[in-house]
Amino acid sequence: MVQAAIFVIFPLCLAIAACSDFLSMTIPNRVSAILLGAFIVVAPLAGLDMTEIGLHLSAGLAVFAICFALFALNIMGGGDAKLLTASAVWFGWNMSLLTFLVAVSFLGGVLVLVILVLRAQENFILAYRIPLPAQLFHGSKVPYGVAIGCGAFLTFPESPLMQLALAHLR
Repeated sequence: MVQAAIFVIFPLCLAIAACSDFLSMTIPNRVSAILLGAFIVVAPLAGLDMTEIGLHLSAGLAVFAICFALFALNIMGGGDAKLLTASAVWFGWNMSLLTFLVAVSFLGGVLVLVILVLRAQENFILAYRIPLPAQLFHGSKVPYGVAIGCGAFLTFPESPLMQLALAHLR
């Protein structure tokens, strides 16, 4: 049962956040809250001891500190900061967190380039009635939750929780 929770909760929450951010440029607070709450319930049941849980939470705290600074400088949105923080808790303080953050950064750069191209081709896209959310064309916001979700999908298999869940299946 715990393995099923690990396989489903994290990816499902990230998929919901990415879709919501793409469609409305917002990430519901409940997604980040569910991620954090689910980790607190699942981690001890999965066999992580208190030291390991503390390291996972400290990873989230470190990511939160950086994201809060970026939010205060108006570089990152609040929903993105909360989602990245809650996601970092699931990875923990290890190389999988670094892999995740590098993947998110790279994918975020690609996403920004795609958004810039879309904005430059707005008339073409509208003329051919290509269905895209109107928010993509206006302002300076970028649905970074998409990059966070994609980065998580690519790197979550390397996380300690996923490795633990996979080991129990063998």
